[in-house]
Amino acid sequence: MALLMEKGSKPTTDSEVSDLEGIAALKQSTAVELKEQGNQYVKMGKKHYSEAINCYTRAINQQALTDSETSLLYSNRSHVNLLLGNYRRAITDAEEAIKLCPSNVKAFYRAAKASLSLNLLSEAKYFAEKGLELDSSNVELEKLVRQISALKMEQDKQQAEINKALAVAKDLVSAFGDRGLKMGKAMYRELTGLKKPVLDKNKIMHWPVLFLYAEVMYSNFIEDFCEMDTFSMHLDMISLSS
Repeated sequence: MALLMEKGSKPTTDSEVSDLEGIAALKQSTAVELKEQGNQYVKMGKKHYSEAINCYTRAINQQALTDSETSLLYSNRSHVNLLLGNYRRAITDAEEAIKLCPSNVKAFYRAAKASLSLNLLSEAKYFAEKGLELDSSNVELEKLVRQISALKMEQDKQQAEINKALAVAKDLVSAFGDRGLKMGKAMYRELTGLKKPVLDKNKIMHWPVLFLYAEVMYSNFIEDFCEMDTFSMHLDMISLSS
């Protein structure tokens, strides 16, 4: 009997061949039936999504369908995981579907949607554009590509601003070190606001400077005091404007 054959061995009798063919047909029939059950569970709504996933998983485990048919099973399971918010699983299933059938447009769409939900914009853009290459008239994919591109542009802009701010901060810290300066606790913010020292393009430092005259309860604030300037220069200007 084929059921008693060792794993990896080949049938040697007509009876064993017949048994194996029967088992394969049964597994195939079971897989198709499970797929249809899964599809029905999806149509029945969210309460039955876990049952749909179970059906698709059991159908896949039969290992009885063609690559393209198995790709659809993975794609369907990806769809349900996407609906449940299981975005990582949705991506994994969609990728398995794509491996088995690189022309599975729905798998690319679902991978893009799940990646977008996780803010993985580069990945989402890749999947959406690859899907659109396969089906250039796909309205949903076109819409998704536009949405992802807009978000990606904004993300890149924000990242560029962050990188610029980090570079400025790094240069400023380096300038403090070069000048042997140590920063203390910020004081008199009610008079100076959030003004901070800055480096110009020539690496010259400009300081916000506050003059306090405790005797007369008076102050002057200079927003841009170049380190190359002298105190007397600014004091003369303050005197003229008083």
